[in-house]
Amino acid sequence: EQATIRLWAHGKSFPLRLVQRAQIIQMAADGIFSHDIACRLGISRPTVQLWRQRFLSFRCAGLEKDAPRPGRIPKISKAKIKAVVEATLQTTPPHATHWSTRTMAKAQGLSEATIRRIWKQHNLKPHLVKTFKLSRDKHFVEKLYDIVGLYLNPPDKSLVLCVDEKSQIQALDRTQPGLPLKKGRCGTMTHDYKRNGTTTLRKRINSWCR
Repeated sequence: EQATIRLWAHGKSFPLRLVQRAQIIQMAADGIFSHDIACRLGISRPTVQLWRQRFLSFRCAGLEKDAPRPGRIPKISKAKIKAVVEATLQTTPPHATHWSTRTMAKAQGLSEATIRRIWKQHNLKPHLVKTFKLSRDKHFVEKLYDIVGLYLNPPDKSLVLCVDEKSQIQALDRTQPGLPLKKGRCGTMTHDYKRNGTTTLRKRINSWCR
C-alpha cells in the first residue's frame, strides 16, 4: 500500500483527484494534522477527513472511486408523473398536432425541465413523427416517372406552377390514419393531407394549359 500511495502521490499520469487523495494519505501517515494538510493542498478540512476515513474503510480501492452521494428525494409524485405520461400518449394540445415541453408544462403546472426529464425517462418523443405514403393510383409509377423526368431533363421554355396552402394556415387532416405515439416509438402520419380544393384547382389549371 505504501508503494501504491507513493506512486499515486508523485505520478504525473494519474488523474489530479487521485493524486490529491494519495497526498492526503501520505501526509497523514507522516503525522501531519488534517488542518495542516488542508492548508498545504488548498482544500477544506472536511475533504481531508473524508478521504482519510475512506482509506481506513476501503484502503486503496476507496481512493480510486468518488464517495457515494445520497440521491435527491423526488419532488414529483408518481401520480403526477403518470398523469404527464398519459396526457402525452393519449391527448393532443388545442390547436396543435403534438405536445411540446412548453405546452405540457403549462397544462400540468410543472417546469419545462421536469417535463423534459419525465419524457426522457419514459422514452417519449412527441415531436418526432414518421411519415408514410401508400398510393392507390394505378398509374402512380407512370406519373412518378413523368414528374422526375421533368426535374432531371426539363424541356426548354417550360413553366412550372406550384400551389400550396398559405403560410401559417396548415391543413392538419391527413388522408389516412396514422399510428399513435408509444413509449420508445414515435407517432406516424401519412405523407399527404386533405387538400381542401387544391385538387380541383389543379384540374382547372390543366384545362387552361390545354
